[in-house]
Amino acid sequence: MEKKSIGKKIIEQITGIFSPVINIITATSIMKGLMILLVTTGVLTTNNGIYRIFYAASDGLFYFLPFFLAFTASKQWKTDTFTSLLIPVAMLYPDIVDVLENGNGSMTFLGLNVPSTVYHSSVLPVLFAVGLLVFIEKLWDKVLPESIKGFSKPILCSIIVLPITFLVFGPLGMLIGDALTKVFFTLYNFSPIVAGLFMGFFIQPMVVVGAHWSIVPVCINNIANNGFDVILPLLGAAVYGQAGAALCIGLFTPKKKENIEKRRIAFQAALAAALGVTEPALFGVNVARPRAMITACIAGSIGGAIVGIAGTHCYSFAFPSFITSVAYVGPGFAVFLGSMVLGFVISVGLMFAQRKYFIE
Repeated sequence: MEKKSIGKKIIEQITGIFSPVINIITATSIMKGLMILLVTTGVLTTNNGIYRIFYAASDGLFYFLPFFLAFTASKQWKTDTFTSLLIPVAMLYPDIVDVLENGNGSMTFLGLNVPSTVYHSSVLPVLFAVGLLVFIEKLWDKVLPESIKGFSKPILCSIIVLPITFLVFGPLGMLIGDALTKVFFTLYNFSPIVAGLFMGFFIQPMVVVGAHWSIVPVCINNIANNGFDVILPLLGAAVYGQAGAALCIGLFTPKKKENIEKRRIAFQAALAAALGVTEPALFGVNVARPRAMITACIAGSIGGAIVGIAGTHCYSFAFPSFITSVAYVGPGFAVFLGSMVLGFVISVGLMFAQRKYFIE
């Protein structure tokens, strides 16, 4: 039997966790994109009940993503599902969100300060926590008598896992994002072109670990204080780089009966990315294929550099896509639109140049 490398094992674990939710992520991505499009074109308003209900369902899935990941991770790693779900319950409990995300007060645990952290839509904290739960459950399985294990094991596991989640795992994701954001502004002050290269390449890997949310308050603050933001325009090509790579994977996968599901996921993921949501393309297709992931990041990097040259601004917060492009209208707008097309074209071109590596 062939011995699997650590990298391959990690990829298999990631695929096992994200594959079960790819279809619903794709569906809600399309729903969200359509709602934004209807509002942008004036068909609906944000106060309309149609928009509010369907946007709540689509955006809500991403907000409560830790619940879905806790569930699938528990199945993948054979932990107790309900104990696993207790972790995101605590992470997204309104009082916790009010303090740690909204900054209304502070919190300590046994004298230790609990750092402010964004838990909604996050990936790493809940996966780290469920991963730790695997070992903690095994520990208590060995020492607890069967007569009390049913109710005592969840309590004892929670006593260990939850504090570590809030004190260590949660801040870790924010730390990564904050560090990358600081690097960005250092680069942007040095050269917008270099900043475009950097953000265009790394933004989608940041999405994979949930660190991209760290730039959201920075972008919003820029718009509030300056009337515009320079970060968001640099990210458009990266979105369509992922779309191009996912599309090619679907095209390269042979039309065999056993590949029907793989092809369908790839094409759906490409469509979702074209609507501005890359999670299906990342977790369902490209992350499991490092060469495709790097190709998409290179395409995003080139497009980001071009936008850096043009100095495109974003005037109201909206993650970049053709659907939300109205927020980017101004100097450099045409270059911004062109960069997204270019990101897609470069990604597809590079994928075709190395297609022999992807034909299964």
